[in-house]
Amino acid sequence: MIAEAIHQIEGSLPEHAKLIAVTKTKPVALIREAYVAGCHRFGENKVQEMVEKQPQLPADIEWHLIGHLQSNKVKYIAPFVTLIHSIDSLKLLQEVNKQAVKHHRIIQCLLQIHIADEETKYGLSPDEAEALLHEPALDTLSNIRLIGLMGLATNTDDEAKIRQEFRGLKQLYDKLAQQERKNVRFRELSMGMSGDYRIALEEGSTLVRVGSAIFGSRN
Repeated sequence: MIAEAIHQIEGSLPEHAKLIAVTKTKPVALIREAYVAGCHRFGENKVQEMVEKQPQLPADIEWHLIGHLQSNKVKYIAPFVTLIHSIDSLKLLQEVNKQAVKHHRIIQCLLQIHIADEETKYGLSPDEAEALLHEPALDTLSNIRLIGLMGLATNTDDEAKIRQEFRGLKQLYDKLAQQERKNVRFRELSMGMSGDYRIALEEGSTLVRVGSAIFGSRN
């Protein structure tokens, strides 16, 4: 069933888009099953869960941290994380850079933009994101790469609203992508989950974060 779901989703992706299988609360055995089915990108919401699972699984897996990240937790994922989707401050970016330096790595990051109508979701406003990209201090962060944006749409059945939020994020992406610096070069737009990834793809997403459509409902 997992293999079938992965092949079905990946078969529906446009050439520019990639699947991240969201494995929060899922056991290592199920992740291994997805890996055998050909999925090598996995997304976790919680640092602790990612750190526990990573050593038990193949070394060529790309680990994506998609949940809110606290500065004091960065050190635990810095040795291996592929992409952090949830950067929401310069302070957090500075900590990622500091930990990346310790491990002689360059860590790729996305700015999380608040696009939903829900206060509970994290993220920068468009103005805050633009200000961060103009921040002179960014030039000192040689071990990070800002490669795009991430956003979570409102949890609603209103597809027109979801589409509007994704379209707005894509417009912001296109605007901010023109501001290249030595450690800023946009190429990824992370939007869309199990319930809305098809809309996200139509609106220009390059990374879809799909969990329940692959593994079934959350435990």
